[in-house]
Amino acid sequence: MTSIARSALPLSGVRVVDFGQYIAGPAVAMILGDLGATVVHVDPPGGPLWDNPANAILNRNKLIVTLDLKSEEGVDEAKALVAEADIVVENFRPGVLARLGIDFAALRKARPELITLSIPGFASDDQLRRDWRAFEAVIAASSGVFTDMGLNRVLMGINPSFSPLPLSSAYGTMLAASATVLALQACERTGHGDHIEVPLASAVMEGLSYNSILIDDYPLRYQTQREREIERRRGEGMPMDMSYDDLQEFLDPFYRSYMCADGRMFYVVCPSHKNHAKRCLQALGLYDELVAEGLREEEDTYLPVSQWSSDVSLGVYPLPKFWADKIAARMKQVFLTKTAAEWERIFGEGLFPGAPQRWLKEWIADDHAKAAGLMIEVDDPILGRMTQPGPMAWLQESAEAMLTPHPRRWGTVEDALAMLADIERSSLPAPANDTPGGWLDGIRVLDLCNVIAGPHSVAYLARFGAEVIKIDPAKPLYDCWNTVIFGMSHMRGKQSVLLNIGSPDGRVVFEELVRSVDVVVWNATDRQVKAMGLDAESLKALNRQAIFCQLDCFGGVRTGPRTDYLGYDDLVQSATGIMLRFGGSMETPEEHAHVGTIDVMCGFGAALGIAAALYQKSRTGIVGRPRTSLSALTGLAQIPFCYDYVDRGPFDEPSGRETKGYNALSRLYETASGDHLLLCASEADLLRFGKVEGLRGIVEMSASDREAYLAKAFMTAPAGTWQQRLREADIGVSLCENIETIRSRSARIADGTPGIDRGSYSFSIFPNHPSGHKVTQLDPFAIRPAVGKVTAVAPAEKYGASTRAVLRTLNYTEAEIDRLIASGAISETWSEEYLPS
Repeated sequence: MTSIARSALPLSGVRVVDFGQYIAGPAVAMILGDLGATVVHVDPPGGPLWDNPANAILNRNKLIVTLDLKSEEGVDEAKALVAEADIVVENFRPGVLARLGIDFAALRKARPELITLSIPGFASDDQLRRDWRAFEAVIAASSGVFTDMGLNRVLMGINPSFSPLPLSSAYGTMLAASATVLALQACERTGHGDHIEVPLASAVMEGLSYNSILIDDYPLRYQTQREREIERRRGEGMPMDMSYDDLQEFLDPFYRSYMCADGRMFYVVCPSHKNHAKRCLQALGLYDELVAEGLREEEDTYLPVSQWSSDVSLGVYPLPKFWADKIAARMKQVFLTKTAAEWERIFGEGLFPGAPQRWLKEWIADDHAKAAGLMIEVDDPILGRMTQPGPMAWLQESAEAMLTPHPRRWGTVEDALAMLADIERSSLPAPANDTPGGWLDGIRVLDLCNVIAGPHSVAYLARFGAEVIKIDPAKPLYDCWNTVIFGMSHMRGKQSVLLNIGSPDGRVVFEELVRSVDVVVWNATDRQVKAMGLDAESLKALNRQAIFCQLDCFGGVRTGPRTDYLGYDDLVQSATGIMLRFGGSMETPEEHAHVGTIDVMCGFGAALGIAAALYQKSRTGIVGRPRTSLSALTGLAQIPFCYDYVDRGPFDEPSGRETKGYNALSRLYETASGDHLLLCASEADLLRFGKVEGLRGIVEMSASDREAYLAKAFMTAPAGTWQQRLREADIGVSLCENIETIRSRSARIADGTPGIDRGSYSFSIFPNHPSGHKVTQLDPFAIRPAVGKVTAVAPAEKYGASTRAVLRTLNYTEAEIDRLIASGAISETWSEEYLPS
């Protein structure tokens, strides 16, 4: 294979100084380094504040220097480094770096082209929380991540429920990295740099935006068995005490795990799609007998249920309980006849989604993960030969160079200054006096995506000024639970066109649209991309300047044995160990509780790839093909434990339903008020407990006695009292908040602003939503630039609402548009109702 130099990477020549500690700051700089930037990382004299082998990943491709920012000499050295940088990254509490003498506002006044990035735990304008010790778990608890954490946990009475996945940092990393590169490409055009703030609390809210939307008068047809059972138990005052086994019988048959002949569970994810459930039943040999027993496929599931010819339609989620039970019972028997690996091949080659449950350790060593470059080998100077997650996003033409990153290395400030000074400064236009608009003003994007990751990536671009045209089939492939419900979040700010690309006339319209845009985005496998005529050579014939961004489930820099297998977020959770970590055993896998856990992260990864391609195009004229995958982002979601090396300890990090945290000093505790607290402290904080009334006894106590002592102590006072006492001692703590409560106290009637000035949490209420329902949803507020404009994107229009208007822009007459509608080449709607009842 031809060797590709790092100089071919899109961010080659970009200079970064990274003051970050823990995960988010260093991870952003790592990603910039993976994409070719030259990075200097600054550690304090005692070494990194987070002592974890993951630092070997976070600091790859970096030169590490030690600076004492509490000394005059250290600050002078830091300023000398910053003077040579294009991008500066930090993730301390608001104002900390400025108080130490590194004032971003002053630096940018002297150098307006500089891009500075701050990633605080809570927003700098959040007067209540800005100064909290915002550790990962504190942010999660404050942001509702642990409470009502999925329907399963609520029904089992495990509420709140702990998860060790660093979701706040993972979402914050991808948002901040993509925003930084978007600002970088805008700077090429305007000469203006930017100061960007990305609060991690706001980032995790964006990551969970599909979980926090509230649709008034939500039609009964979309409520799952589990949702109905929760409502019933709450209404009748019944306890939430379901067992894991009983709960399985409330799951949809096409959205659950089955035991196989080899004792391994296999996860089927085939709901909502017109063909997947049918292909699944055919492969299992069950389709014909179920049809003979009355299983139906409605011709038009977008009609109100009252107008269906039957009470069931295959390919619609959720199925009625009678059919769900009948189908699941048969599927259980068939799955026991083959091993999970055999089923994986049958599903993958049959083009419908399913995957075995694997432990993280198995995924790290998996043949596909290694072949595809989703896991790579790095010779770390301390830990030796180490398996690490591969790139999170890449450009296909240069990605090979990302598979062999330089291991972290240490040097002096003089070494770092020489390295940065050796890079030729790029020439930029003089900053214009007029205020720049959005980072993507004037960019047109064609969105061919479905479900969540792909369409979310493009919705994210819309807030920065991109004009987006969304294409969906003239006749839907997915049911309206998947399209309309999810679309209320990811169709915001888009024009919706319904187009049959497979028809001759529809193909003509499609090619005209491709010729009219700067970027095309599609979540599809290589096989699908080639069949659509969007492979590199075919696209050049249509539009040589168009950037094509591809997302898929299992793709990596190289092709692996499962690259063309189909899959969704939940499926990649099973394949990479997330579901087994959450559930705790092979017999009890559980999907990580929140919708879009990996999907949204991957969407931000696609936006990062697009930003890098736009930057490269503006610098060199080379038109790259950005790419990412759900699997590539699972490495970031699991980064505290996603690695292996010879002397690594056992893979015994927190897992399972009963997990309350990491240890006695960092876990969930119930209080006298019945509320739960998340305590987040370490051995270094022990002396601080001496200042806390009611907890002073822990200072001299042995580690083995702490949990029982704290559990008893916290039951002597309400949560609010403990929160105040611990905060006054500067110990990390938070109430376990609920997303519904956060939404209700942070929502306002939509006022045309994006919410970036409203603290850590911000929702808008749309009383006159186009759906006819009152809808409350999260604002596009986690990225807060000082210069670039963020738009409050419009609510999602009805699918097909812009079909006619977009064709007019392509110079079609009304008569031609009417003819195309009559022929089925285009459509203006899927249904009479926006949200079919």
